[in-house]
Amino acid sequence: MGRLRRWYAWWVRHAPRLRDILYVGFSLLTIVLQTTSGGGGWDMKDWYVLGAGVVASVALFWRRRFPVVVTAIGVLAMLTAGLVVPMGLALLTLAIRRRDLVLAILGLSAYAAYVLNIWSEGGGFWVSVFSGPFLIGSWIAAGAYIGARRDLMVSLRDRAERAEAERELRSEQARLGERARIAQEMHDVLAHKVSLIALHAGGLEVNPAVGPDKVEGSARLIRETARQAMEDLREVLGVLRSDVSVDGADLTPVPQAADLERLVMASRDAGVSVAGEFTLPDDVPISIGRTVYRVVQESLTNVHKHARGASTEVLVYGDRGDGVTVRVTNVRPVAAGSLLPGAGAGLVGLRERVQLAGGRLSTGPTPEGGWRVEGWLPWPDNRESAEPVHVDEGER
Repeated sequence: MGRLRRWYAWWVRHAPRLRDILYVGFSLLTIVLQTTSGGGGWDMKDWYVLGAGVVASVALFWRRRFPVVVTAIGVLAMLTAGLVVPMGLALLTLAIRRRDLVLAILGLSAYAAYVLNIWSEGGGFWVSVFSGPFLIGSWIAAGAYIGARRDLMVSLRDRAERAEAERELRSEQARLGERARIAQEMHDVLAHKVSLIALHAGGLEVNPAVGPDKVEGSARLIRETARQAMEDLREVLGVLRSDVSVDGADLTPVPQAADLERLVMASRDAGVSVAGEFTLPDDVPISIGRTVYRVVQESLTNVHKHARGASTEVLVYGDRGDGVTVRVTNVRPVAAGSLLPGAGAGLVGLRERVQLAGGRLSTGPTPEGGWRVEGWLPWPDNRESAEPVHVDEGER
């Protein structure tokens, strides 16, 4: 089997040149047979036919590189010496390579050369007129079929390679999208609770003289928040192993607008002065409620990290047909520095989430030195979704 593979590889590598040699040899054989078929002595015409045949046959060695020139030499050999085989092989090669106006012109020239040669030799003129199309057409038809089949195979191979490349590209894009989705979901679930833990620990660090009751209470809150973070992490990782949803809608936990009070209360327990006002109907869609929750959660997380101790106001209101507005504003922070590092990826993902829901999000400093995050989400009367409005604001 290995020897057969080596022979096949050798044949594939040298097949074009071997075919050239076979073409030249077959053409020379027909020339020798044609010149020796007379049986008499050799005259100048026989020598001319032999010389023209050798030239036209040897030219076939370059038939793939210069098909037009080789075909023209074959037509000239047909016109002056009546050599059909070199012209036919050249036409075959030309038809394989190209099927255009050049092939039509040289095909008609070959037909004219065939008819004129037969007529000049005293043969049947009308016989050559009617037999020429079959003879010339056979060479051209065979070459056109081979060329079309090769072009089809090349096209199918290119299409298969392109489909394979596109499949790998889609697979890579799916992997990148899944990574981004996991990162965004992990950030949404864990960043807020980790910031609460850091806020509690920072309070104990800056107030080491607090009583045992305060230390015990803060430790209890830290333990409970860490346990909730671990439970959320376990749930997210468990669902990520089997989630088949397109946009991650099956990921848990799924927060809603009704959880906003609990979210604000957790920040209050961490020592942040948060005032919340929520005026939303009870029939808020789950998708809108989840997005509103994420906006408030990310905004409070940034307050914990970058503006600890700053008074914050959370305002959420809206109704069917008017949309839902969520606004989180904090005053200028007193303490400098951040409890946790931040790369700004939270607001980037939050902006994408809001825009995918058809809404808009703006972030930026307030004139008093604080920070404001304001978003709007459509809540139409019917099932139609509003067109997304893209707002380019500064990232926090």
